[in-house]
Amino acid sequence: MSFKHSGFYSPSNNEILETIQMVRMEHLDIRTVTMGINLRDCSHPDIEVFNENIYEKITTRAKDLVRTTDEIQRLYGIPIINKRISVTPIAIAAESCRSNDFVSIAKTMDEAAKDVQVDFIGGFSALVHKGVTAGDLKLINSIPEALADTEKVCSSVNLATTRTGINMDAVGLMGGIIKETAELTADKDGIGCAKLVTFANAPEDNPFMAGAFHGVGEPECVINVGVSGPGVVNAAINELENPNLTEISETIKKTAFKITRMGEMVGREVSRRLGVEFGILDLSLAPTPEIGDSVAAILEAMGLERCGAHGTTAALALLNDAVKKGGAMASSSVGGLSGAFIPVSEDAGMIEAVRAGALSLEKLEAMTSICSVGLDMIAVPGDTPASTISAIIADEMAIGVINRKTTAVRIIPAPGKGVGDSVEFGGLLGNAPIMPVSTFSSEVFVKRGGRIPAPIQSLTN
Repeated sequence: MSFKHSGFYSPSNNEILETIQMVRMEHLDIRTVTMGINLRDCSHPDIEVFNENIYEKITTRAKDLVRTTDEIQRLYGIPIINKRISVTPIAIAAESCRSNDFVSIAKTMDEAAKDVQVDFIGGFSALVHKGVTAGDLKLINSIPEALADTEKVCSSVNLATTRTGINMDAVGLMGGIIKETAELTADKDGIGCAKLVTFANAPEDNPFMAGAFHGVGEPECVINVGVSGPGVVNAAINELENPNLTEISETIKKTAFKITRMGEMVGREVSRRLGVEFGILDLSLAPTPEIGDSVAAILEAMGLERCGAHGTTAALALLNDAVKKGGAMASSSVGGLSGAFIPVSEDAGMIEAVRAGALSLEKLEAMTSICSVGLDMIAVPGDTPASTISAIIADEMAIGVINRKTTAVRIIPAPGKGVGDSVEFGGLLGNAPIMPVSTFSSEVFVKRGGRIPAPIQSLTN
């Protein structure tokens, strides 16, 4: 699509037909339009006043978000799957609150999200990569109850950065928080954990849940867009006749370019109509449980018998790099995570690879060294010790810190279930087979606490 300096697209007839084909046959969609809202000016020592302030701010700012995105969806014929809100990390916004009742804040966020009819609201979050404040601790300790008692609230905790290293005290704490969250939502296979993610190097403009929050360097209000196109990329590769890997890379770049153009067109029009700044376009390939709309299927289209076979990490590196290059050529506003996601429960190909024995937790960890996020939507036995969960998080934080990239862990210790069972969440969250974890203990290592220092490259400019 041609892009004019005025900020508007002028697609040709062929480009319009191509987009219709991608939407109808290849699962192309806008995964999310996410409005970021600053809540720092809502701060107040009285938690009841704080809750009133954030409810009014959210419902005022986002009152037309769903209506506007629905109008854009009808105008362009491009599905917009989720409408979401991200807010300033609550541990920061509520720092001055004297009360310990942070669960009430989550309930207020949930009520506001329901009233403006968005799908999720993110930002029940804390940034503890270098240390934990009183507000951080209040929020973290309230996460299990908050996620059990709400429907739309998502939570994230940043535990590490390349500049500061890994806060192992916080890593150790989060293992128990995840276990408790699973237990409080045991009637739904521990679904609370699907709304909770731990990060290294968390981006401040991520539109995807569960990790979205409105960073302190962001404007007052902003629109961030996340697109999705694994099915489109998969179809483009399958149309090639016996390609080499260079040709596959070029095809992915060209396809990512088209997807990015379409996403920015939608995002800028939503922003214009709402009178809100356009922030970033996150061009991550976010899969769905639909057959063919799968990152694993793309890797297999490159020539792997199954995702997880030797060569998978190399194929994912090619995919991730080509997606970023294509997107960067299409927009000056690429941000968020932008690359390829590998969430097991949300990717039909990943699910089949796990069930076939081709894909293990260890192989997924290796793949996270070059993909956009990390260990995402991994279901493990419900009796997995909290220290083991913390150690899995620590490994993933180390990959992010050393490689100067975002990594994350969204893990579900499924209550009462073991290897051979599965969990069912429905919708975009899909279903996942329970994956085995190492039976050897990490407890002493995790309990040592302290901080794993920042690597030497953190001193470079």
